[in-house]
Amino acid sequence: MNQAENFTFRTAELVIELATPADYAQVGELTAQSYFAAGHFESPDDDYLQFVRKVGERAEQTEIYVVRRQGAIVGSMTLIQVGSDYADIALPGELEIRMLSVDPTAQRGGIGRAMITATIERARRLPGISAISLTTGSFWHSARALYESMNFEHVEQRDWTVPGTDIKLVVYTLTL
Repeated sequence: MNQAENFTFRTAELVIELATPADYAQVGELTAQSYFAAGHFESPDDDYLQFVRKVGERAEQTEIYVVRRQGAIVGSMTLIQVGSDYADIALPGELEIRMLSVDPTAQRGGIGRAMITATIERARRLPGISAISLTTGSFWHSARALYESMNFEHVEQRDWTVPGTDIKLVVYTLTL
């Protein structure tokens, strides 16, 4: 994706900017810990949690953003376009959000909303992008409520099940 290094989004308390290689280990741990703390996995050593810790590899094909509050990383997300090995659901013209995570001690403080708002701004600056897509757990009610409050629509025909599991994931999109 182009000109990612020039994109920064700010609120009164937060700065959302492209992660640097020095941030990668912390981003991986934050993502794994937030997913585990939410009860999505039985073990902190789950294969998927090992996958999300490989931030350096992911950064070669995606944009990884961190959220800083008073200099400390309190959240992160990965933005992906169709064609990347990391795209799960992105269609042509969509910017996909994956691995959105907020430090468990900082949740419910507007960080997730700020990341979605930043993604909307980023998507509007990318040529050929006309929508944003994301996947969330079918039972992650607070996440779903956030997306719906920001005008994302559940696209039921795109819902899917994680291969080899009974975990149902739901797809939301926002047309820009």
